[in-house]
Amino acid sequence: MTDNDKELDMEPLGTPYGTDPTVDVVIAGGGPVGLMLACELGLAGVTAVVLERAAERPTVARAWGLHARTVETLDRRGLLAGLTEEKAAWPKMPFAGIRPLLELDRIHADHPYLLNVPQTRVEEVLEARARELGVTVLVGHELTGLDQDADGVTAEVATATGSRRIRGRFLVGCDGGRSLVRKLTGIGFPGTDATVGGMLCDCSLPTMARERRGITRTDFGTVNINPRPNGVVRIVTNEFGRPHPDRDAPVTFQEFRSAVRRILGRDLDIENPTFMTRFGDTTRHADRYREGRVLLAGDAAHVHFPYGGLGLNLGLQDAVNLGWKLAGEVDGWAPPGLLDSYGGERHPAAAAVLDYSRTQLALLGPGRNVTALRDLFGRLLEYPEVNRHLAELVTGASTRYVFGDGAPDPVGGFARDMALKTEDGATSLVELLRPGRGLLLDFAGTAPELRDGWASRVRQVRAGSEEPPVDALLLRPDGYVAWASAGRESGPGALEEALTTWFGEP
Repeated sequence: MTDNDKELDMEPLGTPYGTDPTVDVVIAGGGPVGLMLACELGLAGVTAVVLERAAERPTVARAWGLHARTVETLDRRGLLAGLTEEKAAWPKMPFAGIRPLLELDRIHADHPYLLNVPQTRVEEVLEARARELGVTVLVGHELTGLDQDADGVTAEVATATGSRRIRGRFLVGCDGGRSLVRKLTGIGFPGTDATVGGMLCDCSLPTMARERRGITRTDFGTVNINPRPNGVVRIVTNEFGRPHPDRDAPVTFQEFRSAVRRILGRDLDIENPTFMTRFGDTTRHADRYREGRVLLAGDAAHVHFPYGGLGLNLGLQDAVNLGWKLAGEVDGWAPPGLLDSYGGERHPAAAAVLDYSRTQLALLGPGRNVTALRDLFGRLLEYPEVNRHLAELVTGASTRYVFGDGAPDPVGGFARDMALKTEDGATSLVELLRPGRGLLLDFAGTAPELRDGWASRVRQVRAGSEEPPVDALLLRPDGYVAWASAGRESGPGALEEALTTWFGEP
C-alpha cells in the first residue's frame, strides 16, 4: 500500500491556514467502508482524500463474507469480478448455528449466496479502484483533531514526519467503533456494554477432519471451528458472563487454549497460531449520523456482536447510500434534505441489523430455555417461507426504504437485474448503473423526455425487456427504485416530483 503521487496542500500545524477547501471530502479511515465511499465519490467526480493511520494494509482478515445485497451492489459498480473465486459462493449460511441452515438460493436476489472472501481482498479491490478514479489514499496519516465551520472542516493529521492540516468541504468518519471523529463531533453513542468475552485464533488444526465444523454450544459458551479456503482454520470462542476486563490486552496462546478447554471440556490440538484477538458483544448506535459538515459511516456509527459478517456488509451499504448524496451536495444540485436522508434511511437499517445480532447472540446462550427455543427455531426453519424470510433479513436482501406514505410497489425496493435491448444493443440493468448516475428506464415509450438540467444527473434509456416489471422505472444511483409507472403514482407529474426529490431542480 503506497501513497498516490498526487500532492495535497497540507500545511504544518501552527501556520495560518486558508478557508478554501483543499479537497471536497476528507475520509478518516481507509478500511472497506472508507474505501467504498471513496470509490463512490471518485465515480461522481468529487475530489476526496482517504487518511489511513496504518502504514501497511493488514495481512489478516478480521471479517469474511459478503452478503447477497452487498454482492449485488458491488456488481452494479463492476467490482464483483475481482472478488469472485472458485468455490467462494456458498449457497447456505447458519443462523445462530441452528440446523437446518438458511437456504440462500431461495431468496429474491441476483446473487443468492454468501461470497466467502476475506476483508483484506475486499480492501485491495476497493483501494485499486479508488486510486484509478483519482482518489488520494494517504497511509501512515492519522486524524488527531478536527474543526468545522460554515464552509468546511479542517482536519489535523499526524504523520511520520510531523503534524499537518488538510481542509475539506466535508469530513466523513469511517474510523471504526472507537471513532475519534464521532467523539470530537459530540455525537452520542448509546447502547449496552459487553457481557460476553470472545476470542479468535487463526491457526492450523491437524485434527480438523475429526472435528465438528461450525458452532459447538455447551453450558459454558460456544466454540466455532471454521476452515478457510486458504487452509487456515479460524477458531472462535465465546464465554457468556465473562466479558474481558481489558479489551485491548493481547491474547496469549495459553489464554485461548484455556478458554477452549473451559467450553469444550477438552483441548484442541492447535498449532501455528498466526493471529489472535479478543472482542465482546458491546452494542451501540450513534444517535445521529451527521453533525454539520461531519458524517459517520460503518462501525463509527454502529457496533455489535461480530457474528456472520453483519458489520462489514452494513458498513459497505452505508457508503453506497451516502456517496451519491454527498456528491450531489458537493456539486450543488442536491435538493434540501437529500444529505439528511442518508441518516434517515441508514439509521433504521442499522437498528434492524443490531436486533438481528442480538437475536443470534441470545440463541447462542447457555441454558435449557435457550435450548428449547433453538429447537423451535430449527423446526420453523424447515418451512421454506420462514427460512427465506430470515435469510433475506440477514443478507440485506429485504432492505427497503420508505419513500413517503402509500408509495406503490416496487418504489423503495432494490431493482433486480434484467436483460435489456436498447438502440445501442444488448445490455443489462446492472451495466447501465455502473456509471453511478440515476437511471430512467422507459419500457413502454411513455416516459416524457427529461429536461436538460436533469439529463446530466439521470440517464434516460428506452429499453426492451422480455418481462418488463412496469412501463417505466426511475432508479437512484444506489439501485433503489425512486418512481415506477404503476398505480396512482404513474403520471408525468409524479415523475417530475420524484426527479426533484432525488436529483434536485432541473
